[in-house]
Amino acid sequence: MKTLTLMIAGLSVAAATVPTVASAQNYGRWQPVSSRQANLDRRIDQGIRNRSLTRAEATRLRNDLRQIVRLEGRYRSNGFSVQERRDLDRRFDALSARVRYDRNDRNGRR
Repeated sequence: MKTLTLMIAGLSVAAATVPTVASAQNYGRWQPVSSRQANLDRRIDQGIRNRSLTRAEATRLRNDLRQIVRLEGRYRSNGFSVQERRDLDRRFDALSARVRYDRNDRNGRR
């Protein structure tokens, strides 16, 4: 019984430290805005070509992407802070999730 308790305690400590280590590793590999922008733009183009995105969805997604790029320019003008990088990452992640959702929502297709 004592062995089981120790094993569970060890697993809970390991589970608590994994997100911290992962976020520290991801922060060191921050992708430049230009590469994230190009990746999202490519995914939107693919969605239009294979008809998984409507023109209206693509226009909306591209407008949101332009807003993020403009925000990045404002942040860049006085140097990035940690909070600004996190904000940009959060916004790019949310837009990426919206692209994924819109490409898979089928829009009335069978």
